Amino acid sequence: MNGSRKSPEPLVSIITPTYNRPDYLKAALSSAVKQTYRNIEIIVSDNCSPENPQPIVESFNDDRIRFYRNSTNLGMFANTMNAFKKARGKYVASLLDDDMWEENFLEKLVPPLEAHPNLALAFCDHYMMDANGEIDSALTEHCSELFKRAYLSEGIFQPFHKLGLIDRAVSTATAALIRRDVVDWKSIPSEVGGSWDLYVNYLCCRNGLGAYYCPEKLTRYRVHEQTDTMMSGSRNSQAKIRKAQADLFCYEKFIEDERLKEFRPYFLQQWGYVSTTLGIGLMRSKQIKEARPYFWRSLRQSLSFRTMVALLLSFGPPKIAAKF
Repeated sequence: MNGSRKSPEPLVSIITPTYNRPDYLKAALSSAVKQTYRNIEIIVSDNCSPENPQPIVESFNDDRIRFYRNSTNLGMFANTMNAFKKARGKYVASLLDDDMWEENFLEKLVPPLEAHPNLALAFCDHYMMDANGEIDSALTEHCSELFKRAYLSEGIFQPFHKLGLIDRAVSTATAALIRRDVVDWKSIPSEVGGSWDLYVNYLCCRNGLGAYYCPEKLTRYRVHEQTDTMMSGSRNSQAKIRKAQADLFCYEKFIEDERLKEFRPYFLQQWGYVSTTLGIGLMRSKQIKEARPYFWRSLRQSLSFRTMVALLLSFGPPKIAAKF
């Protein structure tokens, strides 16, 4: 009988932007092709790496992989968004070229989305691993606690504004499966830059849709010197500037959105903190005059010892200011 026929599994698009990480890319793709959920397409978008990774892609001999190579380097954001725009699946998931998935990642997250059309995404907890692929148990548990996933029960959260934008429990770049048509991938502004995952959280939660949480650790996030997180938190002033500019743009959008007005005090607080961070990045890159307006506007939002010290240093010897 037709009524008893099992529905075909929906297509899932796996998005893997890559640049100059051949060994990591091979590990990432290996974890993708080994998924127990089989109806997938894997979109690899190479951002004009010095060493063309096409031989690595072809070594898998898997016709589910679609490979694209940019003729010039478009930047991380454009390369990532171009890959999302090529997706044909009902669902999309980001698998960065230095991360990995457990074999049952998709098998665990597709069913909740199929069962509940009111969900924008499903997400899970994840491991933290070092540059060599070894799991760091202490860092993994710290990350789970820091982003409040350690305290979440399995199930549906609707709406999930707090989870997505304040707790930052949902990692759309690392450990989430998204209903593709919830997001207009062509209209994401370039200003979000490396914070595109935070902005995607916003697009997924702003209209009140829900999220499903699976507490199992189903993906692995790699920590190494070239990750944006490591670079923006280090003495790399340009990375700090880029990250702060992207975050500022996001928080300004959140502040303007009436649907999120109950969270506006938090967004304003973050806006002030990130303004100071941007000022510090500019000061470290010897753009001291450009830095001061960010300190002043942060102080107008709220008094902060960190901001006051940065502002005072901006009037001192440039060499000292650049070391703050």
